[in-house]
Amino acid sequence: MSTVDRDTAMRVAVIAACRDLASRGLVQGKAGNVAVRRDARHFFVSPTGMAYANLEPEDVPLVELDGRWYGRRRPSSEWRMHRDVLRRRPEVGAVVHTHSREATALACTGRGIPAFHYMVAVAGGEDLRCAPYHTFGSQALSDAALAALEGRRACLLANHGVVAVGADLDAAVGLAAEVEELAAQYRLALGLGGVRLLDGAEMARVIDKFRTYGTQRTEDAELVHCGELPR
Repeated sequence: MSTVDRDTAMRVAVIAACRDLASRGLVQGKAGNVAVRRDARHFFVSPTGMAYANLEPEDVPLVELDGRWYGRRRPSSEWRMHRDVLRRRPEVGAVVHTHSREATALACTGRGIPAFHYMVAVAGGEDLRCAPYHTFGSQALSDAALAALEGRRACLLANHGVVAVGADLDAAVGLAAEVEELAAQYRLALGLGGVRLLDGAEMARVIDKFRTYGTQRTEDAELVHCGELPR
């Protein structure tokens, strides 16, 4: 595949991820943004101020880590946050930022999501932190998000929304959806009262199990593979 074809494919993937977020109800209108790593020095990011339904591949700008950008549309106002995550976290291939309803509601109270459910570990740690509020698009917001993402793959942003990262766009979008579901469950639990939190030892066990969860490498001494189906 030529460089031009590869770049077009990545731009198409950014648009697909934006529309996927919208179809899941994780963003509304022009809110939120998506970035994918192109190489060691560049990334593609959704443009600012455009409805996702109207995006074309040529609308997705290419941005260098030093802030220079190329294309016909200006990058998202949150380009710094995407740039800094991709620069600091070499294992991350994609970043999504949403204003999803449940998680944003929690973030507007300054709450993160504690270990009320073992699936909180899907984001890589025993809780989901909430970064303090800073003006959108600012370096201060990017710095706060990086700190809240330390050892994590997602965080909330106070009075703002959510950031989720992944090895690729599918992983990052999927994690953003998981965070929204966890936020909804936590809000319901708070309404019932008496939320029980899992302790650090249990969450450490869960995090360890998640290292192989959903893969063919999961170990279970009582589960014995016997080959093909019996006839």
